[in-house]
Amino acid sequence: MNQSDINYQNYVNALKNELVPAMGCTEPIAIAYCAATAFKNLGENCDQVLIEASGNIIKNVKSVTVPNTDGLKGIEAAAAAGIVAGDADKKLEVISQVTKEQKENIHSFLKSIPITVKPLDSVIPLDLIVTVHSESHSVSVRIAGGHDHILWIKKDGELIFDGKTISESSTVDHSFMRVKDIIDFANCANLEDVKETLDRQISYNMAIAQKGITESYGANIGKILLERDPDNLLNKAKAYAAAGSDARMSGCELPVIINSGSGNQGMTASIPVIVWAKEKNLSSDKLYRALLISNLITMHLKYGIGKLSAYCGVVSAGVGAACGICYLEGGDLHAISHTLVNGIAMISGTVCDGAKPSCAAKIASALEAGYLGYEMYKNGQQFKDGEGIVTKGVENTIRNISLLAKEGMKETDKEIIEIMTGNRC
Repeated sequence: MNQSDINYQNYVNALKNELVPAMGCTEPIAIAYCAATAFKNLGENCDQVLIEASGNIIKNVKSVTVPNTDGLKGIEAAAAAGIVAGDADKKLEVISQVTKEQKENIHSFLKSIPITVKPLDSVIPLDLIVTVHSESHSVSVRIAGGHDHILWIKKDGELIFDGKTISESSTVDHSFMRVKDIIDFANCANLEDVKETLDRQISYNMAIAQKGITESYGANIGKILLERDPDNLLNKAKAYAAAGSDARMSGCELPVIINSGSGNQGMTASIPVIVWAKEKNLSSDKLYRALLISNLITMHLKYGIGKLSAYCGVVSAGVGAACGICYLEGGDLHAISHTLVNGIAMISGTVCDGAKPSCAAKIASALEAGYLGYEMYKNGQQFKDGEGIVTKGVENTIRNISLLAKEGMKETDKEIIEIMTGNRC
């Protein structure tokens, strides 16, 4: 691939559109953003709030701490934070600037204003409507398909904003991606085209990883891993990625750079590669190109699955990171393809049962499997065509993963949501 190739700019655009900052788990932040936008358009004090959310939104908000709320969890807390202290113009950093007084007001709002939460019957996994009422007006905002994609805004039942259709703008079209082309792009990319994006990812994600290692958050998976084997490089890479997740799931007030709508995926795809390159004293040029591979392979794997599903997203990111590490170690297309197939063959059944502290442990497991896939390749071993969902050709195996996650696990997703919400008979 050369820089005049039509897909060259597509890869640059995908990175710039997907690797964006968010503070807090993206599902509660989507609720806060939606609520802040509704309140902004209401233009006066609200006296009641209705939140209608798809099952995948509900399961990913239930157990995580909303940042800048002094430890509050849940859908109601996210909406209250957006209304009381949100800056809708900041999108996924909507509650990044909250004063002490505003934090107190969030708690007061929750005690004094009725907030109703209802399941939203939608075929779209990421779907959300927030309606705020005053004595004389109401405003409804719908976010669907993407965490910051406003589909429409209605005031007193009349449409005042009509966004693009979900298929057009909820996600960048990644159908052009192929593993071979990703590696070609990484090798030929003018780093000035992507340096700002990658520098921000390195800075943000390593900052929250360091915070997770040095302070106490969640289940402290990163600390446990480091105490077990502090001198092992793979262990250190897993530990720092897990620590970032533990901090983020537990309300750390630092932003992360997300990948495919998820901060956990953004950290998993980047932190292990950064740690690996630093420990090996590799050049910044090599690190940037490895991050291109890890990030783009994560996006490629996630594209056919969708942003939210019953399939744990850090599996894709863990395998993406392993492919980035493989590249750092001199791996070519053949090595990276085998690393990818071997890795996803091992842990393709890992389910997403919502955002929470155990995500940190799943990150460590995904990275372990991804790296084992690389070690298998180095030792001349591989999972072969016809073994389970593995089929001949890396792109065909990726297609099978997409079908498994998006179609095959629909009923699994429903069951998980029913169990988590207490609706299981």
